[in-house]
Amino acid sequence: MIMKKRLILILNGKGGVGKSFFAVNFIQYLKDHEISHAAFDSDDENSTLKRFHSEVGFIDPGHPPTIDLMVDALVDHDVVVVDCRAASTRIFLGYFEETELPTVLEGLSAGLTIASPVNHELDSIYQIQRVVNAMAGKADFLIVRNEVHGEGFDLFDKSKLRQKLLSDVGAKEIVVTRMYKWLVEGLQRSKLTPTAARNHQDFTLMDRQRLVMWQRGFYEQLDSVQELLLPATIVNGKVSHV
Repeated sequence: MIMKKRLILILNGKGGVGKSFFAVNFIQYLKDHEISHAAFDSDDENSTLKRFHSEVGFIDPGHPPTIDLMVDALVDHDVVVVDCRAASTRIFLGYFEETELPTVLEGLSAGLTIASPVNHELDSIYQIQRVVNAMAGKADFLIVRNEVHGEGFDLFDKSKLRQKLLSDVGAKEIVVTRMYKWLVEGLQRSKLTPTAARNHQDFTLMDRQRLVMWQRGFYEQLDSVQELLLPATIVNGKVSHV
């Protein structure tokens, strides 16, 4: 069955692994490619996503009817993205089980992708393991290797989890390269994505060029896993992605 729509949950119960950073820039990718989408934040105390994309909706993980909004949005949009707050893994896994979500999504011709940022910390690996144990065979997995802190991925690379993800689960990996600290701080201060910062006076000519180069590399990584992130179409009998 061809999944013509895609629900993407950016999920890792560990805080500080780069979920919102990935979400902010992935949503900009969807905008730059004019892909029909809706997005939701689930952190009402530190709503990073909404600061950069004001149109983003809100999901309260403690109130299941609001979680339903992400599924309802698939009726009118090709891609729905949810930035899941830290310590919400148990809530979302419970929601999946309670509603048999994969079955509901199949009825909407929609696939489920769980995008899990990972860093150098053991807890970030443990949190992914929880999700894989519960959802293997029911979702596609994308591992986002977040280089923002620069400590490397020795623990993850040597783990049995990575071997299982790549060989048994069919997961894909991408790399989010490190962005200079002053650029990250400048974007946060101005509430701008790299796309908006290209012609903004708060950034010097060469810093704008650095952002262009960083974004180009990030978009190339996303392009390499389009089958997990973008809706599918059928052209002349062949499956392609937007």
